[in-house]
Amino acid sequence: MLEPAVELENVHLSLGRGAARVHILKGLSLKIARGETVGLVGPSGSGKSTLLMVLAGLERPDSGTVKIAGASLNGLSEDALARFRGANIGIVFQSFHLIPTMTALENVAIPLELAGAGDAFSRAEAELQSVGLKDRLRHYPAQLSGGEQQRAALARALAPNPSILVADEPTGNLDAATGASIIELMFALRRDRGATLVLVTHDPGLAARCDRTVKISSGRVEQEEPLAVPL
Repeated sequence: MLEPAVELENVHLSLGRGAARVHILKGLSLKIARGETVGLVGPSGSGKSTLLMVLAGLERPDSGTVKIAGASLNGLSEDALARFRGANIGIVFQSFHLIPTMTALENVAIPLELAGAGDAFSRAEAELQSVGLKDRLRHYPAQLSGGEQQRAALARALAPNPSILVADEPTGNLDAATGASIIELMFALRRDRGATLVLVTHDPGLAARCDRTVKISSGRVEQEEPLAVPL
């Protein structure tokens, strides 16, 4: 039996300091199978994006266990966590987060260079071609449309060939037609590579495309469909 791609057990997380400290995740437990696509849904402020940051290794929980691709993240140092994240997890944000002073090619090559890949730029070019940006390699983010920036961000996330892809409202800053094309591309690339996909969305149509939806409410799993892929 395969290890789950994601396994969270009794995770608690509070953010802020003093009187402003807020208990966001409240004993949350969740398993996601390898190769599964899961949509995290729920009202604003329910903890969806925070949950995504925890399973991406960008936030450390106050308590509870987090296992990703069979490895526990709890005891890792910051450097070890960064290396693990770079090798195993691709992240797509709503706001793209491309470095404005770097070209599309340089942006996509960054995670490969950090991982010590000697062929970082040739692989980055191949990734940009796979998302339809072969003619935009030398363009800076400001010279790209919103859809093109999200395609570049998707290429950057997939360049290290991660086993898990997480996306936080990936179409939130795009018009409907552009957003639909990004979703088609993301699902096609995920399917071709056999990666696990976990995304946060307010779009019921996008959530319905996933194997399973998990509703988050007040920092807890309120409703969870049966696993589409046996663990």
